[in-house]
Amino acid sequence: MPADLLRRPGDTAPAVPVAPPRRRTRVLALVETRWAAAALALFLLALPLQLAGAPAWSWGPLYALTYLTGGWDPAREGLRALGARTLDVDLLMIVAALGAAAIGQVRDGALLVVIFATSGALEALATARTQDAVHSLLDLAPATATRVSADGREETLPTAELAVGDTVLVRPGERVGADGRVVAGASEVDQATITGEPLPVAKGAGDEVFAGTLNGTGALRVRVERDASDSVIARIVAMVAEASGTKAPTHLFIEKVEQRYSLGMVAATLAVFAVPTALGAEPADALTRAMTFMIVASPCAVVLATMPPLLSAIATAGRHGVLVKSAVVMERLGQVDTVALDKTGTLTEGTPRVTAVRPLDGSGLTDDDLLTLAAAAEHPSEHPLARAVVEAARARRLHLPAAEEFTSAPGVGVTATVGGRTIAVGAPPRPSDGTDDPAWDHAAALAGELEDAGHTAVVVRRDGAPVGVLGLADRPRPEVAATVAALAALTGRTPLLLTGDNSRAAARLAAETGIAADDVHAGLLPEDKVRAVRRLAADGRTVLLVGDGVNDAPALAAAHSGIAMGRVGSDLALETADAVVVRDELTAVPAVLALSRAARRLVVQNLVIAGTFICALVAWDLAGELPLPLGVLGHEGSTVLVGLNGLRLLRDAAWHRASRSGGPS
Repeated sequence: MPADLLRRPGDTAPAVPVAPPRRRTRVLALVETRWAAAALALFLLALPLQLAGAPAWSWGPLYALTYLTGGWDPAREGLRALGARTLDVDLLMIVAALGAAAIGQVRDGALLVVIFATSGALEALATARTQDAVHSLLDLAPATATRVSADGREETLPTAELAVGDTVLVRPGERVGADGRVVAGASEVDQATITGEPLPVAKGAGDEVFAGTLNGTGALRVRVERDASDSVIARIVAMVAEASGTKAPTHLFIEKVEQRYSLGMVAATLAVFAVPTALGAEPADALTRAMTFMIVASPCAVVLATMPPLLSAIATAGRHGVLVKSAVVMERLGQVDTVALDKTGTLTEGTPRVTAVRPLDGSGLTDDDLLTLAAAAEHPSEHPLARAVVEAARARRLHLPAAEEFTSAPGVGVTATVGGRTIAVGAPPRPSDGTDDPAWDHAAALAGELEDAGHTAVVVRRDGAPVGVLGLADRPRPEVAATVAALAALTGRTPLLLTGDNSRAAARLAAETGIAADDVHAGLLPEDKVRAVRRLAADGRTVLLVGDGVNDAPALAAAHSGIAMGRVGSDLALETADAVVVRDELTAVPAVLALSRAARRLVVQNLVIAGTFICALVAWDLAGELPLPLGVLGHEGSTVLVGLNGLRLLRDAAWHRASRSGGPS
């Protein structure tokens, strides 16, 4: 069995790796959030004074400051865009707010300013947090490394100064400083941050290692094969940034719609004022008609037609353990027609468990006897497999005798004296070992059966003779099969499995959970997952990726939508993903997809309602004389109506319906 991650008793402790500090932009560090907070505070001070009938001098200046603090930044950006011969919709909203104030609707204009200021602040914060997560990934790689010269001298220098061909020494407990290949030494390396594999991988001469992965108990000498800027970690950072940028065409389409609407609104408002004035109408009457037109044609109802259903769905999902990061994300989730799932930490618990206890015939041992010997020998170790064996023994309430003379060897196993007998737990024999002992042949056959089934096999020896075999595997989450069936029912396609783990383990999990063998893709590095997602997108599919690790982050960004498992998820995966399952309840994934589809249906309903009201009121204002109070009433009435319709998704019944509709029929 692979060696433990601790030391022998009495040895010097290896360095304990320290998690890199997490970069996180403070909310009030952004100018957008400070302006939005000031505008909201001023509005909340003015509103109760006005509603209570206080004199205008008490609340008027507060509303004026609301306009100034909340509208300053969008107005400045809008004027800058206007200087570049483009018309920004935010500038249009500021003009509409000022127009409302000009005809006495000061409160409505202030509310409009607050809504748009808050939206801009949230967008700026989300962008800053994502950039923080991408940059903090670089902290996984150590700042310095120990370079070994040809004459054996050791020199500590920044990892950025390492060159291809240099040899570096990686001591026990240190992180690997550069991508390269082992030239001497043996150890185990935890490379879950790169490949997603749940267990440390034995490394020896000729094996490849990656920057940022964690070395175990052995010392390694590694020849550098890539510059720091070309390491796997650096490429992950680049891919996250690149994949995030591929979402820009959607934003460009929205901007085109905003341009056309903005230009149309300005032209129509000017025409409503200028044409009657040119035909001899009183300028005051024409101005009132134009301001009424601006009010009734204001997109407030259209904005609320979209936001309440999506925000209600976000709030409901949040109460049930799913954090959806924006209304845009909630809307996109309803468009998904293909789901790709990571394995370790997503479909599985991410920790190995003992799955089989097989004493050999003639050993005289029961299952409990074999597990007791193995757990006693492994007890001093903190290797993940060792912990799994000890936990299995404790679960059966077995008494573990004391182990003496404990030793371990990287890539080989552990040895200890238990009850006066030498007990060894280690890797099974290979055909190339050339053993003729029938007991060893039996042990090798049992180990082969377990490995073919996707388990990790270890052999237990007593005084040099094999007495049994243990099988260990990462355990699937209990709800995996139901989740796979629910996702297939929602999308019409069985989910795909994208994993960095080995093909046998992936195939075993797929068989247990209902994923088709053709939909299993194993042994994938981060860039391989990105390529798989992009191939699906190129085939016209709208892809949702569900993952948890740093290695999933580029694919989470490349996918149309990404969901991260929150309890075990890495910082980068949580920041890159569009949504996070905070409680790690996998069944929440199909439920939130169904909830998003319900929200999209309400958005369509609300747009029809808002469009009908706007068209009717605009036609009335243009064809007749729409009284200003009635225009305001119609405008506000449509806004309230679509808002209440969207708030239907706030009820818990909406989540329960989504959970049922997302389940297998």
